[in-house]
Amino acid sequence: MQIHASCAARTGEAVLVLGPSGSGKSDLILRLIDRGFELVADDRVDIENGLARPPHALAGMLEVRGLGLIRLPYRAPARVRLAVELSGGTDRLPQPARHDVLDVPLIRLDPFHASAPQRVELALDCALGRLAMAAGALEAAPAYGVMLPPAGLQ
Repeated sequence: MQIHASCAARTGEAVLVLGPSGSGKSDLILRLIDRGFELVADDRVDIENGLARPPHALAGMLEVRGLGLIRLPYRAPARVRLAVELSGGTDRLPQPARHDVLDVPLIRLDPFHASAPQRVELALDCALGRLAMAAGALEAAPAYGVMLPPAGLQ
C-alpha cells in the first residue's frame, strides 16, 4: 500500500511520520537526519509486510521548503516500528495508541517544538524496548534490559 507520509530510520528501524500537506513531515525528517537517522521516503511511502520504502520515482528525494527537492542517500527497506501523527496540540500524558492499519505504537506531537526530534527518538527507543516508559503514550511497550525500581520505591 502507498500512503501520504514521510519516513526515516535508525539502524533499519523506521519511524513513519503522518500528517496533511504542509504539516511539517519533511521538516521533521530533515531534523531526524541531523540526529543520525537515514531518509527512507518523503511524501509517499510504500509499505508491504511492515517494510517501508520509497516509490521508485521519489527514491532519495526530500522536499526542503524554500530550497526545493534535494537528493540524499536513503535506506530501504526499513521495518516500521513507530508511527508519529503530527498535530498542533498534544496531551501532556497521552494514553497508549496504535496505528489502525500497521499495528505499531502511535504517538502525536507538534513537529515544530524544538524537542520534537528528541521526542521521536525517545519514543522509538521505548517502542523497541530499549527504554521503559512508566506512564504515557508507550507505557505498554516492552522494556528489555531496563531495570525499574520495585513497586512502592518509585
